[in-house]
Amino acid sequence: MKVCVVLVNWKGWADTLECLESLLRCEPGGFTVVVCDNASGDGSLQRIRDWAEGRLEVAVDPASPLRPLSFPPLPKPVPCAEYGRDGAERGGAPGDPRLVLVDTGENLGFAGGNNVGIRYALARGGFDYLWLLNNDTVVRPDALRRLVEEAERNPRAGIIGSTLLYYDRPDTVQTLGGGTYNWWLGLPRHIGAEEAAGTPRAAEARSAMSYVVGASMLVRASFVREVGLLSEEYFLYFEELDWAARARGRYTLGYAPESVVYHREGSSTGGKAAGAKSRVADYHFYRNRVRFTRKFAPALLPAVHLSLLLPMARRARRGEWDRVRMLAKLWFTA
Repeated sequence: MKVCVVLVNWKGWADTLECLESLLRCEPGGFTVVVCDNASGDGSLQRIRDWAEGRLEVAVDPASPLRPLSFPPLPKPVPCAEYGRDGAERGGAPGDPRLVLVDTGENLGFAGGNNVGIRYALARGGFDYLWLLNNDTVVRPDALRRLVEEAERNPRAGIIGSTLLYYDRPDTVQTLGGGTYNWWLGLPRHIGAEEAAGTPRAAEARSAMSYVVGASMLVRASFVREVGLLSEEYFLYFEELDWAARARGRYTLGYAPESVVYHREGSSTGGKAAGAKSRVADYHFYRNRVRFTRKFAPALLPAVHLSLLLPMARRARRGEWDRVRMLAKLWFTA
């Protein structure tokens, strides 16, 4: 089974390099990795080139228990091909090496950046699966194999998720594959969040799952051909929910509990800690609650609008009046 892994980088080259060092240790080998840089403007592509050519090493905290996943450095050079967006979306070249770097030319967001990599894989052909993986992750060596095994066991599953643990708290769950969704509140919630790692809840997670969390999604190429690409109307957040909603009745969702991925929550969106959101992330999260509801459950829009009152009150108590005004505008503009 051939797999194309897609990473989206935006001003996060150090995270991307650590991810690549762990990812390229995955078994079995033979997969292709496409790194789509969303116009970072910080020299990210040059840094990745330097790493691939052996001129730059990844800085990993010697005290981190996850250091063995990405250290010592892999043998260099790592051959790579480079394309602009148009060349990538035409499928590159038949002899492309294992690593492909793409300059998308602009910040396309989560969905847009991933879609460039997906189009590369579909145009090049021959891939059975796409692994959409956040660049701010490190993975266990068997993470990909476990995902593919689950997909092969469950041919109706269009998207399969991993066990996500916090990078800085590797004994704590971020999510068990995916999450549930409260349609009345427009509120997604990760399954197993903050529980101790190793909690045996795989069957429960599979049955409860409304979506697979986008930090690690193994997607069938046939799913993309039938359901379509990620929706780019959200920019950040709710893309996974949209994909799952569009696939209802055609595909199910899967979970590979032994596929373990460690995620630096907030690195990709500007948040500084678990539970904290940048203003940009805050805006997109609440805007997209309204936008998703309008698209898939318009009758519930009044309830979702009312649900914004609580986060507005919390921000008012903290004196974050710019965010209160931002949320109030979403009633009319989302």
